[in-house]
Amino acid sequence: MKTQAFGAPDHGAPRIGLVALAAAVALLAGCGDKKDKAASQTAAKVNKAEVTVHQINFVLQQQRGLRPEQADAASKQILERLIDQELALQKADDLKVDRDPRVVQQLEAAKREIIARAYLDKVGEAAAKPTPEEIKKYFDDKPALFKERRIYSIQEIGIEAKPEQVAVLRDQLTAAKNINEFVEYLKANDYKFSGNQAVRAAEQLPLQGLEAFAKMQDGQAILNQSPAGVQVVVLAGSRSQPVSEEQARPAIEQYLTNERKRKLIEDNVKALRAEAKIEYVGKFGEGAPGAAASASGAVPNNPPNNPSTNPSNTTAPPPAPAASGKLSATDISKGMGLK
Repeated sequence: MKTQAFGAPDHGAPRIGLVALAAAVALLAGCGDKKDKAASQTAAKVNKAEVTVHQINFVLQQQRGLRPEQADAASKQILERLIDQELALQKADDLKVDRDPRVVQQLEAAKREIIARAYLDKVGEAAAKPTPEEIKKYFDDKPALFKERRIYSIQEIGIEAKPEQVAVLRDQLTAAKNINEFVEYLKANDYKFSGNQAVRAAEQLPLQGLEAFAKMQDGQAILNQSPAGVQVVVLAGSRSQPVSEEQARPAIEQYLTNERKRKLIEDNVKALRAEAKIEYVGKFGEGAPGAAASASGAVPNNPPNNPSTNPSNTTAPPPAPAASGKLSATDISKGMGLK
């Protein structure tokens, strides 16, 4: 069985954008006098407090992938959760829970996170949208993702092994006529291993390793070393399902825009650190991290949970929704490192 080197996973960029609460106000506009308008904002009364339509819409806007016809049912479910929340808040107020030092600390941490994220989102808003020429170039430069896109059936085997056993396993995998023969070798030699399988469209694989993976033939396997031993990925089968430039354009535009936002945020954080006076104290003064490492920490990376590159993943994810032939911005963003 032939083996082939495989690239590392592509790390992603943060999600950018604040929830526009003002949109909820527009949905609530109605007829009548001021008293009627005020009354229309109340969805439920909980003792002396109210749960408003504004609160429901705020939560509703954060539900990704919600279809219009699902909005009414989702709103009712959200209302029930908000009622439960209000009841808990009222009881917590009676017990003065908000004065608990741990709660105060959590509130302050949440406030810092929200304000800091709002600032970074504002920085990212300055990113320019890609031009049609830039979108076309990206499409042409990534044939494995678009013109030569494939749907991959993947089998993964995670094997517990010592470092000195890696070379032996690699040789055995190369010599095996098929994956079943290799598995029998593992059993005969008392290796502990686990396996799973999944269906993945090209855009759901790590972008950095996609080209190498696209060169694999059905039945071919790759072996990567992992912290616990080795990981073997077998391309059990694949089928061609290309995507046109018209289909891919929205996803490419979103990805390139988000990449520019990520770069703007990263550069801004580095500039802020360069201008600031930062002094590490006590045990933190020993081997203090560099500005570059800290700046990258301000923009979280969220690598996709992918069976072909994540050794810790032992549960097969559900089949890729993009296998229908359409390429959505959400699907392509997963493979490009966006969450």
